[in-house]
Amino acid sequence: MLYIELIRLWDEAVQAIDSRDWQGALTKLNQITDHNCRTLFVVASTHIALGQVDLAIKALDHVIAKDSCLAVGFFQRAAAHMMANRLEEALADCIWAQKYMRENPVIDYKQLGLRYKMYSWQVLYNAAAVHSRLQQWDKAREILMAASQERGAGRSNLIDTALEAISRREVLEPLLVPEGEVFRPRKQEVDQLKPRDFLGEAKVITSLIPNDDFRGFDPLRPQKPGYYEPKVEDGQDSRYMIMKSAYVAKGAGELSVPAGAEVFLYSDEDQDGLAVLIYDGKRGLVPSFLLEPMGKKNKGKNKRIELANGIPHPPALTPPNRPQGPSQRSLELHPSNAGTTHTTPSTTGNSTHIPTQKAQTSPQEPGSAIVKVHYTYTMALRVPLETSFQDLQDKIAQKLGQPPMNVRLRHRRNGTRALTPLNGDDRLDSLEGVAEYGRAQIWCQNEDPLVNRTILYQMVALYDYNAQGPEDLEFSEGDTIDILSEVNDEWLEGHVAGSIGIFPRSFAHQDTDSISWASTD
Repeated sequence: MLYIELIRLWDEAVQAIDSRDWQGALTKLNQITDHNCRTLFVVASTHIALGQVDLAIKALDHVIAKDSCLAVGFFQRAAAHMMANRLEEALADCIWAQKYMRENPVIDYKQLGLRYKMYSWQVLYNAAAVHSRLQQWDKAREILMAASQERGAGRSNLIDTALEAISRREVLEPLLVPEGEVFRPRKQEVDQLKPRDFLGEAKVITSLIPNDDFRGFDPLRPQKPGYYEPKVEDGQDSRYMIMKSAYVAKGAGELSVPAGAEVFLYSDEDQDGLAVLIYDGKRGLVPSFLLEPMGKKNKGKNKRIELANGIPHPPALTPPNRPQGPSQRSLELHPSNAGTTHTTPSTTGNSTHIPTQKAQTSPQEPGSAIVKVHYTYTMALRVPLETSFQDLQDKIAQKLGQPPMNVRLRHRRNGTRALTPLNGDDRLDSLEGVAEYGRAQIWCQNEDPLVNRTILYQMVALYDYNAQGPEDLEFSEGDTIDILSEVNDEWLEGHVAGSIGIFPRSFAHQDTDSISWASTD
């Protein structure tokens, strides 16, 4: 049986019970072919309301078979057994109900759909009712005295009345779950039965602005990764204007408008140099020379000089930098007196200054240059200008204690943040091409060679990206990423500092003016 059909029949039966149509409720319940313990409890309650005690006991037997720990099921069956004069079975059910109360003073079945709280004193009361029917008055009084010590609503009056009845040797009537209180299906599941109109109805949207020239929304268009700058066709006029400066009304019919406000040009007919505007829901006159088209506002001004301009796609905010661990160290060269060595303590928590021998302060030797190498720490060395990149790589690898084949040298061109491999630039063949005024900066990365992999192109990281899984590529803002393959429109496979992984395309930008295409053997 489909679950949705079960919920529908269950809900219809509960609605019939609320209207006290017991026979109609029983008809709906009999159509259910796959009962659970809660729907069977509803069947038993319906039979009790109709006076069909034997059928109610049979339904409660199925309830307990479905859920053998349902205390309210034993409680209800104990009352039904007393109504059928099956006193031994009723006493056993009271004992089981008390056991599955698990020493709790009350159990609230609201979460299961039954708006009823069963108290432990009610179970004891039914046990006393059984003993009263067995003519065991002392035992019944003892159980009632124990029930009087329990907590719960409505306990005092009922227990006192029962004690008086026992003293008069009168039989006690059993307690039942109130008539009409049954397990109900969840409201969220019932709401799902109603048909939904996901499309809705068409609406006509009108403009409050007279002579509105709105012609519809722009269609979908291809976008460059990360940036979108809407363009307006040449010759297309817009009636939305920008106020060049503030204007204060000086006469009747004029309008006060602050500087930089966006206004709608209602009429530009010549009225002594005044134009009719709509601003902030008001219409008035403003001098025409104070207006300029909205598209020309601050054109070419206040643009940030970055890798590219425009409105960045998500992530819109730069992710925060991760705290650097104590293992990330940097060595710095500190000038001091000639022939001396001194140490300057670090003021930051993520770098350590190590005593280094001071570079020579003598005038620059002709034909040589000082190369500052950025690695996990920073070092400097003097080499001839005509040194080839291969020789420079061998010297730096020797200083670092790394194999030359695992070291890649990069440099940064003027006007860009991208790091370009030295061996990938055909226009440079020696250090002289990157040195300025006898100095050069080289970035060194410890990398394993990419065997049988081709670098399609290179990109520059716009943000820090922290790996979310073992397959992700982690990098920092400004790193140069070798693109090995395009996974899909949103993910790329790249290589940075000896690591290969995937990352979101929107975290990097391809600067074609500063990064050359290269491939590895």
